Amino acid sequence: MEATIVKPKNKIKKLVKRIIANWQVYVLVAPLMILLFLFSYRPMRGMVMAFQNFSPFLGIENSPWVGFANFEILLFGHGSTMLWRAVRNTVVIGFYQLIFGFPAPIIIAVMFHELKNGKLKNLAQSILLLPNFLSEIIISGLVIALLQPQSGAINQFLVNIGIVNEGIFFLTRSEWFRGIFVFVGIWASAGFSSLIFFSSLLSIPTSLYEAAELDGASRIQRILHISIPGIAPTIAVMFIMAVGGILNVGFERVLLLQQPVTYETSDVIATYVFRLGLEQNNFSLGATAGLMNSVVALILVIIANTVSKRLSSRSLW
Repeated sequence: MEATIVKPKNKIKKLVKRIIANWQVYVLVAPLMILLFLFSYRPMRGMVMAFQNFSPFLGIENSPWVGFANFEILLFGHGSTMLWRAVRNTVVIGFYQLIFGFPAPIIIAVMFHELKNGKLKNLAQSILLLPNFLSEIIISGLVIALLQPQSGAINQFLVNIGIVNEGIFFLTRSEWFRGIFVFVGIWASAGFSSLIFFSSLLSIPTSLYEAAELDGASRIQRILHISIPGIAPTIAVMFIMAVGGILNVGFERVLLLQQPVTYETSDVIATYVFRLGLEQNNFSLGATAGLMNSVVALILVIIANTVSKRLSSRSLW
């Protein structure tokens, strides 16, 4: 039996026919693809600065190449201690976000799914979704205002109930920064993230819950044996993405909340790259640190995807 050879022209014709038949879909996707190309893929050409002694006056095309010299300076040269401090803080904060922040939207989604009062459910969802529509500047401003040592509501409450005698400078205490940052992150994003898991819960047939209730299963048992397994594929995919985002700690929020006295626990890779590249005008080392961060994040995604595929047969690819 002879193998059928598909000519390139036939493939192009089929592709054109498919595009014409589904032109509405391609029109809807086109703006997103254009934005993705302009703001995600086109800037990738700037990664070559990591291998150059970049000068803004010469540009990327004419700046001299230095090979891996920038990597050696960043990893082993003067100032490398600040890089490793930023890496440590990024990993620790990212790990805290994964441990405490990842389960939060799942718990919220399950709670909404079990809530029978429709009006109360809509009100609670609206309240939790509100922070997602606020900018990082507004969120950070609210946090700073609440934690003011003299006029902040948190300190006034602690003083009034007698826990402390005077206001605490929370944002100038290194030991408090990570906890505050992770808590604010959960408050700002858990409500919106819970919608993904809530929509997955709605796809579970109600007949399963009715049958379990007839068999005498309690609400906790229904959650553990129906709800959680029912959204397991969504949890696996979101977990892989969360692992890949461990090193992508929110730059804007860290920059707005941190103080020079808290750099020991608050300085992350993103803020280190910002200071190195823009404040110190060392664009090559800034690009090198950013490239290393992206490569490590990619490796983490591949590892998480492989582990998830072997343990649960669910993966991104």
